[in-house]
Amino acid sequence: MCPRLGQNPTANSRLCQSMFTFDLISRAIGAVDGCPWGAAAGRRVHESSPVRGRPLYTADQRRRRDASPWTMVQGILAPLQFAVFLISLMLVMRYLASGHGFYAATGSVLVKTVVLYVIMVTGAIWERDVFGRYLFAPAFFWEDLVSMLVLALHTTYLIALFSGAVDAERQMWLALAAYASYLVNATQFVMKLRAARLQEHLWTGAGVAGHPS
Repeated sequence: MCPRLGQNPTANSRLCQSMFTFDLISRAIGAVDGCPWGAAAGRRVHESSPVRGRPLYTADQRRRRDASPWTMVQGILAPLQFAVFLISLMLVMRYLASGHGFYAATGSVLVKTVVLYVIMVTGAIWERDVFGRYLFAPAFFWEDLVSMLVLALHTTYLIALFSGAVDAERQMWLALAAYASYLVNATQFVMKLRAARLQEHLWTGAGVAGHPS
């Protein structure tokens, strides 16, 4: 509600319009503003900010995460899988562009698929250690859902390869489809874990500020 600051109705109307416009602009900025230092810059942290609200891990889940040996395993396998993905992507693209190097490309996709299976199994064990269930914990529901698509596409590639149901070129295109889904999934996890780190930092900072020594 616009406050009455004077007796001049024209001035009050202009003031209300400017306040309304400023509020709309602030809301629009807040909708895309992911900066965690908005308050320090003179802006409040909006509801849509990824660092707003409940942390990804509770204190107990964070302790279980830090104590689980599978946390380090995931930390090793994730960049390893990405490195294998990059190498395999280049080999697959080379085959599609030149028609040469089919066995190298196929071998690389097989290695990528094996690493994916390993990280899926160990990731499920990690999720059980931290959240009490092997898959679809609320904190990682959408990431796990897309992971099922990634797994399905890689498995479909294996079926196509060993059954000979499609020719070599279609096999490579199927591998690329699997890789595209993997890239989306990897982006999901990176963004989620980055937001979790930022949340922990802000919550820890708030705790320190709220309990001075």
